[in-house]
Formats: sequence, C-alpha cells, structure tokens
Amino acid sequence: MTPEEIELLFTRSDGSYACARWGRALAPLVFGVDDRTLATIKGAIEAIVALANHEMAETDPELGANLIMFFCREWDELLAVPNLDRLVPDLVALVARLKAKDANQYRIFRFDEAGAIKASFVFLRMDAELRQVPADTLALSQVVQTILLWSDRAFTDASPLARIPETGTVILRPDIAGVIRAAYDPVLPDLAQDPSHALRLAARMTVT
Repeated sequence: MTPEEIELLFTRSDGSYACARWGRALAPLVFGVDDRTLATIKGAIEAIVALANHEMAETDPELGANLIMFFCREWDELLAVPNLDRLVPDLVALVARLKAKDANQYRIFRFDEAGAIKASFVFLRMDAELRQVPADTLALSQVVQTILLWSDRAFTDASPLARIPETGTVILRPDIAGVIRAAYDPVLPDLAQDPSHALRLAARMTVT
C-alpha cells in the first residue's frame, strides 16, 4: 500500500488523523452465541492478536474483560443486560439511535491516558444480512476492525477481507494484515495523530 492509501485508513470524516492500538492485553468476553460460535470468535481474536504480535489475557486487572462482544436479535435486548448502562454511557439514547438507523453493528472504544485502546464494546444485531454471513467471516471482520482504531470510513468501500477464488476461503487481505503488523511495531506510539505516521507504517510494510 502507498502512504496515501494507508493515511486514508486512519483519516476520519472530519479530516483528522488518528491511529490507536491496544496498550494492554486483550481479555475478551462474548455474549449471545453458542459454544461453537464462541470458539470461532476466540480463534479469530487469537489469530489477529498473534498477527499483531500482541498479547491476550484471561482477565484485565482493571476491567475484568476489556473486549466485550454482544450478539442480539433486537437492539432493545441491550437494555436488559445487567449493568451495561454503567459501561456504555447513554445506553438508552444509543439504542434509540441504532434502531432509528436500522443499524446492525456498532463499536465503542475507550482509551487510557496515553491514548491507547483500553477497552472496546462490539454490538451486533443479527438481522437478515448478518445471518447470511458465515460465523468465521463475521468474527474475523469484527476482530480486524477492533484491533486498531480505524477511520470511520476505512472499510465502507472495500472489506478488510478477501476470498480465495480457488477454494472460496475467506482471509484477511495481505495489505491490511501488513498495516496491522506495522502499527504494532514497538517503536511506534500507541496513539498517532499526525498523518506522517502513515509514512512510518508504509516504511515498515516495505521492510517486512
């Protein structure tokens, strides 16, 4: 990828640049799926964390779980989750907005004092569209979009995944994999807000 293409992945609708990565080990917790799907999701998390050369943990010392994924059939189900309103500000208003937009997914990030990601909440409403997506494809897509703070427009025109024509297998696009790997280079900051950061990512992708 060119530096310009990488820069677009982290340039938000308001024109600001922001690339943040996790500053702590991921401790996932998943609600609303059966054991088979749970294993698929955890496998996707493990694969992307390994790609980033990052870490996972059983629990987060501050939060218990810091990557929480909710699968539901209707957004109103979130209102019945005990104590979720303590974790997600203005939960009632958020649910109302998601219903009004007929959205089927939403992600929230929390950051530490240095700007690194310290928690993420992923909400998925399994509507007719998402129910057509294989569990492994859906899991991989969501984890990829959670491992970094991407632009709100990063994957509106092109998925981070690709299908191998010969086998039909869905994989992470090699260019996106390269960006993730480069973004977790220990030399780079947990949060970058200058577009020149894209040049540093491009340089590391060239080396690798």
